[in-house]
Amino acid sequence: MTTRPELQGSFGMVASTHWLASAAGMSVLERGGNAFDAAVAAGFVLQIVEPHLNGPGGDLPAIVWSAADGRPHVVCGQGTAPAAASLRHFAELGLTLVPGSGPLAAVVPGAFGAWTLMLERWGTWELADVLAFALHYAESGFPVLPAISRTIAVVQELFTEHWRPSADAWLDGGRPPQPGSWWRSLAVAATYRRILAEAVGPSREQRIAAARDAWYRGFVAEEVEAFCRTPWRDTSGRDHAGLLTAADLARWQPSVEQPVATPYAGRYQLLKTGPWGQGPVVGQQLRMLDALGLAAETPLSGRWIHLVTEAAKLGYADREAWYGDPLASDIPLDTLLSDGYAAERAALVGERADLELRPGSPDGRQPRLATLPEAGSPAPGIGEPTMGSSEPAGSEPAGSEPAGGGSVSSEPGVGPLGGNRGDTCHLDVADRWGNLVSATPSGGWLQSSPVIAALGFPLGTRGQMFYLEPGLPNSLRPGARPRTTLSPSLALRDGEPWLAFGTPGGDQQDQWQLAFFTALVAAGDGANLQEVIDAPMFHTTHFPSSFYPREAHPGELVIEDRVPEAVLAELRDRGHRVTLAGGWTLGRLSAVAREGELLRAAANPRGAQGYAVGR
Repeated sequence: MTTRPELQGSFGMVASTHWLASAAGMSVLERGGNAFDAAVAAGFVLQIVEPHLNGPGGDLPAIVWSAADGRPHVVCGQGTAPAAASLRHFAELGLTLVPGSGPLAAVVPGAFGAWTLMLERWGTWELADVLAFALHYAESGFPVLPAISRTIAVVQELFTEHWRPSADAWLDGGRPPQPGSWWRSLAVAATYRRILAEAVGPSREQRIAAARDAWYRGFVAEEVEAFCRTPWRDTSGRDHAGLLTAADLARWQPSVEQPVATPYAGRYQLLKTGPWGQGPVVGQQLRMLDALGLAAETPLSGRWIHLVTEAAKLGYADREAWYGDPLASDIPLDTLLSDGYAAERAALVGERADLELRPGSPDGRQPRLATLPEAGSPAPGIGEPTMGSSEPAGSEPAGSEPAGGGSVSSEPGVGPLGGNRGDTCHLDVADRWGNLVSATPSGGWLQSSPVIAALGFPLGTRGQMFYLEPGLPNSLRPGARPRTTLSPSLALRDGEPWLAFGTPGGDQQDQWQLAFFTALVAAGDGANLQEVIDAPMFHTTHFPSSFYPREAHPGELVIEDRVPEAVLAELRDRGHRVTLAGGWTLGRLSAVAREGELLRAAANPRGAQGYAVGR
């Protein structure tokens, strides 16, 4: 059963989490642009039409296949911590966790740098041309999604009492805009218009570089520093100023890296970011699942779900103990992805659910986990309850959708004090020349931090993913990248670029992607992408969340209630603490595939906004 047709063609395909972004990307392809031009245009549109899920002040990792280069690349738009962001500073503030909202959690906003680097290096269009679509929606208006309205309603009081610039930007007569109403983001449009006016130079590449300078070494950086000097209310329940300066932005630049490649089932390689993202955890799981014989199991059977879930628990335990910015900490990635280590970890998987968090000891090194508060305890370090929501993940009624626009237990729902709880976007593009793009922009949510009035958008809060405890790979360090959950994917088959895919969902991104990828491989060549995306989805919340206040729910398995009762009964018998979600609530996957000259695409129906287009 599929909710919509899988698209097939030979010209080009775009799939994303919003139909307007997909349409913009396809328009670029129709007018002669390549996959990189299309992805950048779609990415800027997502900032406007999904402002509760990403924004200009957010982050971006992407994995691309360049037909001209004949190889893949990771584009890193994950910004770094400010130079003044020390453990001592947070200790002096009485904090043991980085707040989930407000400027204190801001890192350098990397999305603009990454999008423009992608366009400069592999694209063919001018920045003004790819930005035209986003400027149209920002200036002429775009339809307000129900999730945007719900998100603003949750933080309405915060806006009116503490974040006045956000109230001015997002309230209509003091109230949230109505779903389906038309909304404009004129201040964001003015910022991009000014950047384009300053983007001068004798060549296309120099004009794009000049635009990046206007952002990171010009008026945008100056406004960011001025904004961060003012204290603002955050999820700690108190007011804190930010630490970002213009010098922090000037020092940072987007980078291009080699992806981490993991073989699976003989014919396949999965490409992910380095351990500054959670992506390699999928590689660890695939290695374990190969050793456990997952290929012999039927997808979505009780044993199949059990094996996938138990491998996730072990992989994410290693994420907690060993992942961080490899430029700032020694990460034993080669060992974590090795055959021997995978066999050692796979041997821990039994017939019953494991209720412990068990990181391994790569190269004989002893793991160490962060000390975290128990769920529902007072906000760390301030001796008073947090005003943000602290309900257990998966506690919402079956079929509900959090205000952040995600699914049950994706990135947690929005709390009254803002963006500790938000979600993400995703887009995939394939063109007729053999290029592929998988990109997962996020952060800078409208609920994450006060709008910078002079720019029209808020900063992101990715700094909340750092630990304020010394000696961990993901401990806060000035100039380091936080370990992000953003995790695009690109897969090779028989050595050829085959599949670009991904999803929003925070800690669940790579769980949903692994379930999709392994089920697709099991279905064989020519398997219907839409059918696999539409299949029931599941994940575990066994390990600590990457998001404030970092709750964990040992043994919990969240699963859509479309799964047959016999399978649910088997999972309960195995000791899983099953939480039923609504039948169409988990995962927002999209994918594009290349099969020789044939291109295919599909997008998730959940949330009623993702779409694939192509011909």
